[in-house]
Amino acid sequence: MIKQIFGKKKQSKTAGSTSSKKSDGGSKKVGVSANTVISAPYSVSASTGDKFVRDGSLKLNGNLVAASYDALPSFRDVPNAEKHNLFIRKLNMCCVLFDFTDPTKNLKEKEIKRQTLLELVEYVTSANVKFTEMVMQSVVKMVSTNLFRELMPQPRENKTLAFDVEEDEPAMDPSWPHLQIVYEFLLRFVASPETDAKVAKKYIDHSFVLRLLDLFDSEDPREREYLKIILHRVYGKFMVHRPYIRKAINNIFYRFVFETEKHNGIAELLEILGSIINGFALPLKEEHKLFLVRTLIPLHKPKCLAMYHQQLTYCMTQFVEKDCKLADTVIRGLLKYWPVTNSSKEVMFLGELEEILEATQPPDFQRCMVPLFRRIAQCLTSFHFQVAERALFLWNNDHIENLIKQHRKVILPIIFPALERNARNHWNQAVHSLSLNIRKIFYDLDPELFKECLHKFQEDELKEDEIKSKREATWKRLEELAAKNTTSNEAVLVPSSGHSRT
Repeated sequence: MIKQIFGKKKQSKTAGSTSSKKSDGGSKKVGVSANTVISAPYSVSASTGDKFVRDGSLKLNGNLVAASYDALPSFRDVPNAEKHNLFIRKLNMCCVLFDFTDPTKNLKEKEIKRQTLLELVEYVTSANVKFTEMVMQSVVKMVSTNLFRELMPQPRENKTLAFDVEEDEPAMDPSWPHLQIVYEFLLRFVASPETDAKVAKKYIDHSFVLRLLDLFDSEDPREREYLKIILHRVYGKFMVHRPYIRKAINNIFYRFVFETEKHNGIAELLEILGSIINGFALPLKEEHKLFLVRTLIPLHKPKCLAMYHQQLTYCMTQFVEKDCKLADTVIRGLLKYWPVTNSSKEVMFLGELEEILEATQPPDFQRCMVPLFRRIAQCLTSFHFQVAERALFLWNNDHIENLIKQHRKVILPIIFPALERNARNHWNQAVHSLSLNIRKIFYDLDPELFKECLHKFQEDELKEDEIKSKREATWKRLEELAAKNTTSNEAVLVPSSGHSRT
C-alpha cells in the first residue's frame, strides 16, 4: 500500500528525483462512527513545488543551524537493531524548518527533508513493534515543530468578513509539500496498532489536542481535511480525551457564534461531530441535549451559514433520529432563529425543516405544528418566489403530507389565506400552480372543512374592506378640515369615529 502511495524512489544519500503523483481524494463523508477507518484525503506526492510561508531560513527548535544538513542512511541499509535509534535521529532531523518564501533557497536541504519524511511515513506504516515512550516523545516533538504555527490569513479588502468559499481564493500554504507528509505521518502514527493509547496519551495530551484544533482555522482546505481525519482518529483511539475534545469544540463554536462569526473550519468540526453524535448511546445524556440547545441551534444565526449548513443539518437530524422527542425542541429552535429578511437562508431553513419533519413522529409534530405552520404560511406568501416554492415543495414529501392530513383541522385554517391569495394573484406561475394543486388536495380530502375556511376567509376579507373604507374616510375628513384651517394657526381636531387608526 505504501508503495502505491509513494511510488518507487531511488535510494540516495542526496536528493533523489521522483515522479509526482497526485490524487484527488478529500471527499467529505458524513455520518461515520468514532471507530470507522477514514483514509487519508490525499496521496502523498513525491514532487516538490510550492513555496512556504514560515519564519527563519534554517531552524532547529527556533535556533539557526550552521551545520550541514546531510541525509541519514536508509532504514534498508541498517540492521534491525539500529532502526530504532535511526528512527529517532530522522525525527530530530525533521525538526529543522526551512524558509519557503524563497523557492531558490535550500533546495538540496528541502529535498533531503522531504525524502526523510517519506521514509518516516513508510517506517511507521510497516512497524511491527510497539513504539517506546522515547519514540512517542520524539514524534510529538517533530509534529509540533512542523505543524503548530501561526496561521497567516491572506490579506483581503474587506477585513470584517470571514473567508468566503465561493468568492475568495483560499490561502494555500506554500509549505504543503512538507506539511502534507507530516500530516500523513501523524495520521498513520495515531492509527497504527503499535501506538499504545495508554502510553501515548501522556504526549498526545490536552495541550496537543487544543493546538491541533487551532489549526482548523486554516484557509487551506487540504489541511483542514487532514485535520478532520486525524482528530476523528484521536477521538476514537483516546477515550480519555473525548469529553475534553467535545468541550474544546463547543468553545470554538461559542466564540464563532457570539463573538467573531469568523472561522474556516466549522464545516469540518461539524462533520466530526456528526459521526460522534451518531455513536451516542441511548438514552441521551443531559450533556448532549444541552449541546444541541446551546451550541447547534444557535449555529443557525451567523450570516455565513451556507458554508456549513449541510453538516449542521446532518447533526440536527441525527439528534431527532436518536430521540424523536427532541423534534419539538429543534423545530422551535429553528423558528427562533428564522431569517425573516434573508431569502437565501430562508430557503436553507425550509430544506432543513423538511429533513427534520421527515424524522418527526405525530405526537411530537402535534406539539409544535401551530407556530410552525404560522411561519410556513408567511413563507407561502413571500414575494421571493424561491421561498414560496420551497415551502410548497413540503407537500411533495409523503411523510409530511400525511402529518398535515392527520392534523388538517388545525393546519388548514392557518395556511388557507396564504393558499387562496397565491391561487388568485401570485406573480410567479410556478407558485400559482403549486398553490392551486395543494388547494385541490385539501378540497378533495375534506370539502366541508375547505368550505368553512373559504367562508371565514371571505368574511375576513369583507371586514378588512370595511376597516379600509373607514380608515380612508377618516383621512379624507382630516384633509378637509386641514384645508379649511390653512389660513389660521388653530389645531385641527378630528371627531372620534369610534375606532382607532390601524
